[in-house]
Amino acid sequence: MWARFTAVTGLVLAGVLALPGVAMAKPKDLDIPVGTWLAARTHPAVQLTSVSYTADVAVPTPVANLEAIRGLTQQGVAAVQSGKISSDENSIYRWVVQQMAKEPGRYFSPGAPERVVEATAGGLCTGWWVTPDGYMVTAAHCVGQEESELAQTFATQALTKINEKDAADLVASLGDIASDDEIVRTAAKIFQVWNADNIKIRNVQSSLSLLQSLPGGGVDKTAKAVPIELVAKGTVYPGKDVAILKANGQNNLPTVPLGQDSDVRVGDTLYISGFPGTVTQTSIFNIESKLDPAFTEGPYNASRQTPEGVPYIQTQAPSYPGNSGGPVFSKDGNVIGILVGGLIQQDGGSTEGESFVLPVSIVREKLNEKNIKSAESVTTKAYNEALDLFFKNHYSDALPKFREVQALQPNHPYVAKYITDSQQAITAGKDESSSSILPWVLWGGGGLLVLFVLGTLGAVLRGKQRSKVPPSSFPPVPYGAQPGYLPPGQGQYGHPAQHGQPYGVPQQQPYPQRPPYPLPAAPEDTRAVHPQSPYGAPQQKPGPGANTRIAGLEAELEQLRRNMGQRPPDQR
Repeated sequence: MWARFTAVTGLVLAGVLALPGVAMAKPKDLDIPVGTWLAARTHPAVQLTSVSYTADVAVPTPVANLEAIRGLTQQGVAAVQSGKISSDENSIYRWVVQQMAKEPGRYFSPGAPERVVEATAGGLCTGWWVTPDGYMVTAAHCVGQEESELAQTFATQALTKINEKDAADLVASLGDIASDDEIVRTAAKIFQVWNADNIKIRNVQSSLSLLQSLPGGGVDKTAKAVPIELVAKGTVYPGKDVAILKANGQNNLPTVPLGQDSDVRVGDTLYISGFPGTVTQTSIFNIESKLDPAFTEGPYNASRQTPEGVPYIQTQAPSYPGNSGGPVFSKDGNVIGILVGGLIQQDGGSTEGESFVLPVSIVREKLNEKNIKSAESVTTKAYNEALDLFFKNHYSDALPKFREVQALQPNHPYVAKYITDSQQAITAGKDESSSSILPWVLWGGGGLLVLFVLGTLGAVLRGKQRSKVPPSSFPPVPYGAQPGYLPPGQGQYGHPAQHGQPYGVPQQQPYPQRPPYPLPAAPEDTRAVHPQSPYGAPQQKPGPGANTRIAGLEAELEQLRRNMGQRPPDQR
């Protein structure tokens, strides 16, 4: 778990123990930050993993080494006489306990009886789906610990009560100074170290799991742990710290694509996704929000290499215990590595923005050992298409895609919220998708069509009423846009204008074209002349009663126009 490699700093592996990928790049027409786009696409595939241990933990009873303690007391007296410490009793005992904490094994020896407890311990890390059927990538140190590290874990997590009792016994033996908080804290440290050094672990059992979201999306306290099996494991840092897991009985899982080492270089921005223990281990957030991955970013600082010759990327993107095993992305959304750890000071303080990433080539190498091919799932393909539509405010177009995702993967943790958000945006009138203007087209466009037809019928009727006036001998020239329909060449009615042909100029035809209805005379053509029509015999005069029928039909058309004008627009 801990790998010290300089006198000042060390690498903390960021677990909390306390394909052929499909390349994707942010569409140029999406006006959102790269981080927002990446987080939305990749979060579904990033999972919180857990490793749990059960064991019989035994520690001996500490027996005071009286000779060593007597010698320590003499040193204390000398320190008082020399003026190094105060002569009051509390100061002397405080000094004695502080010296014990420096070397607990010198002042206490293992004795009987042996205290045995059945204990549990574990930790949380990050993993990510690389195939639709349940293969997952994480860090090797997230799936198992060396015996010495496991002993430290149990000493920290399973021996709390024993440590507290041993510390209380020591403080009680000092007399009436138990109220000295500093002595109590120092005594606790003595036995945390001593019991960890003398712990024995038997009958160890381990299990791996991840939290599965509820059907329809979202995770809460009723989410169940899904067992997951270890398929392959590399060597913990400074080796090739990667592991492959498998969840059985899975399909259509969301995935993230693998990139290449060459996708990034020094100076590029890297993006880390995972579950920092600073959030998952606190009580100040609810369980739902804890199980959303955190997304950080920072520059690619340098390429490094361990003494074993394993390459690592140093990045300033922040990471924390619990991020271990998480994917690291390029700006194009491809995984370029796996987060392994970060630098810490010897006093336990973190070093700002120093994270270390195992390159994706090592991940590919481990997958190839087991003949596992990364692949994009149909769920991810549909989800990404829906997200692009959503971020363009095309909510009506995105909605069926999100529902397709929900049908493919009912346990998808985010799609339910996107469905709700899309529906609310549509209701709020924020939809800009092509389908959102369809109701307007059905009303407005349909109205245009009806009005066009009405206008045509009206013109025909008026032409019949004025049949005594023959059509003009001048070529027909469009009048311009009429209320209720589009001008020729700019809509779906009439002949489309040819390229380069000015609006209003009649198109040339291989033979004379008869107008669809008699046109009224052009303004200039007011002479009462009756030239022979080039289209054949002139129209016949309407028979008796025709004018009455025409007037009635025109009245009906006028009423229809009024009714349509009062119709409210379609709100679908």
